[in-house]
Amino acid sequence: MKTQQELRMQLRQIDHKSYKAYKVLEGEYDFRTYRLCIDHVQGDPFATPSRVRIVYDNKGSIPAEYLESRHRRIAVEDALLRRLHRNLRACMDGGRKGSGKSGLVTACRAGQEVLERTAMHVTATEIVARIEVGFPAFGRTIAAGALEEILFDLLPTVAKRTFSGVQELAAAVELADDQQFIREELERRGLVAFVADGAVLPRESGVSQRPMKQAVAFKSPDTLAVTLQLPHQGPLRGMGIRRGITVIAGGGFHGKSTLLKALERGVYNHIKGDGREFVITQESAYKLRAEEGRCVHETDISMFISNLPTKADTTCFSTENASGSTSQSANTVEALESGSSVLLIDEDTSATNFMIRDDRMAQLVSDEKEPITPFIRKVRSLYEDLGVSTVLVAGSSGDFLTVADTVLQMDCYVARDVTARAKELAVALTQEHAGKKIWVRKRVAKKRVEKVRVHGWDSISLDRMEIDLRYMEQIVDESQSAALAYIMQYVLERMADGKKSASQLARDVSHKIEKEGILSVTPKNYGAGAAAAVRRQEILACLCRYRGL
Repeated sequence: MKTQQELRMQLRQIDHKSYKAYKVLEGEYDFRTYRLCIDHVQGDPFATPSRVRIVYDNKGSIPAEYLESRHRRIAVEDALLRRLHRNLRACMDGGRKGSGKSGLVTACRAGQEVLERTAMHVTATEIVARIEVGFPAFGRTIAAGALEEILFDLLPTVAKRTFSGVQELAAAVELADDQQFIREELERRGLVAFVADGAVLPRESGVSQRPMKQAVAFKSPDTLAVTLQLPHQGPLRGMGIRRGITVIAGGGFHGKSTLLKALERGVYNHIKGDGREFVITQESAYKLRAEEGRCVHETDISMFISNLPTKADTTCFSTENASGSTSQSANTVEALESGSSVLLIDEDTSATNFMIRDDRMAQLVSDEKEPITPFIRKVRSLYEDLGVSTVLVAGSSGDFLTVADTVLQMDCYVARDVTARAKELAVALTQEHAGKKIWVRKRVAKKRVEKVRVHGWDSISLDRMEIDLRYMEQIVDESQSAALAYIMQYVLERMADGKKSASQLARDVSHKIEKEGILSVTPKNYGAGAAAAVRRQEILACLCRYRGL
């Protein structure tokens, strides 16, 4: 390891030289209270900024009990990352100077969700922060003096402010304890979700996940209310959504989809002040929707689609351009294969012919001539035979009232339990056995991937093969897209053998991440950006959408 004096000397030797001379700086440097690791130097001022690590000695500055469990450690890392981001912004003094990304110093920006991220990693012995630094230049000539200010003035100040003091960490750890307690209570009480009284579900706008000001706060109907005794906050009342089939009804713009969106993001913990801190959903819950045009490979969709006029085998079905109903059938099977025990569905984003088939249409077109068995005929068997619950938003089809165990009506963002009234209106419908032999057979062959890219949160590419993530609605952060890119590269190069199916690979790599962390599948120079943890459900969905096999 080199000293900081050696770094300063190297900087002065390369001043005003060609930009590529910055490469000599790669390595580790001792800054006494921390190590500065320059992992990757950008090729020119306009390229992705250089990758730098600050490795801070954790000499008891973070209490050992804060790291004793996974949910506590992630809460600590998240709080430190947010503090690092604030301190960098406060110390930037006017931002970049020079060509391209010169002088730009950034850390991964965290949203409303608390996620495990490669940008901050804490152990009992050290704290590792990963940041991006735009090495300064004028034209394509090195501006060593400007980089010297960043490395010797800015970063030491930011490190000292970020890694000292634990008051903020205590609040984050206590909130994480309470959220984890609720997750464990869901299982004990037979619930799939909990929505606390006082929760703020509406968001600020369509492009902001911050809570809406002066929104109607959520309150549970008395018939569905449960009170939990949280470890730190104490008693908390809210609505418990029970296992089985729950239908959320109501008029347009009254809050049905808003509640469902809160539930789909409830698989993640949220920061204090978000309004959804205590909206907690069973962690494997999967948001289903139609996805016209997606590819499907070797998937058994016979539960929903059979007897096609083309005679195609729907027990091992493949297509490069799925219809709405076919894509939603495949999405459902993939959700079940991924281990999901809760399906979240919004009528507005579903294929109508996949969801329902009314009596008049059934009389006109007999079952023998209709290859699609609608979801409504399978939903009860999915729960009774496979233990898979469904939470469904239905604004126009009353048929789902017949199969529901619980019916909620959203009325001006107020939740009402209208189950009894719904039962009075219900008409018996034919139910069909869901079957238990459903699977994703898709085999994944070993493949060398030279380059991965992230195109925002909704698309990644492996070499030149793009994977569309737009309809995977539980990807909530661009860093999760980066993680999927790294995971795909890792799986294709190190785990795939042409024998294992996509679901087996998703299971194996998710177990590795749970045991060893997201860093275990992230390349050293993390060229596509910082990564954030993703679930097995998203990993399988990404593998199934990859057309490059």
